[in-house]
Amino acid sequence: MQTPSVLLLCHHGTEGAALAEQLAYDVARPGQTTIVHCLVVPELWAGMQGDDWLNNASTRDDFAQYVEKLLENDAKRELAVVEANCAERGLGYKAVVRFGDPAECVVAIAVGEKADLVVIGPPRAKAVLGLRSRMNLEHLVRDLVCPLLIASRR
Repeated sequence: MQTPSVLLLCHHGTEGAALAEQLAYDVARPGQTTIVHCLVVPELWAGMQGDDWLNNASTRDDFAQYVEKLLENDAKRELAVVEANCAERGLGYKAVVRFGDPAECVVAIAVGEKADLVVIGPPRAKAVLGLRSRMNLEHLVRDLVCPLLIASRR
């Protein structure tokens, strides 16, 4: 495999994303590769207002702001960790945060950043707790203009 100069790493803090991160470091070369850290906040968070238990507009707005702040802090934490890991390895780093459909965002970012390779993690195992927002692999494979590498559970 040719050393990518621009590697798009899809990473959002899950166990699978950690596997993708390790794979990206294995493929990348210091001084030659820039890792573009793609963090996508799925659309499903847009409607998170707690309407089922909050009974007035002010409380719903407060709750929405609270959720947005949690998501923002989580994203900042993930970005800082990957940026530090890249610096430690002598790799270039750029962060791109988007809100929307994960597959659509990855395809658009890969084109915009002129990625040579996209690295993602495997789907979450059924036994692992957590949000099951899925990457539409069919869309990703069909529309990406560069190779896709999916980390596996070892």
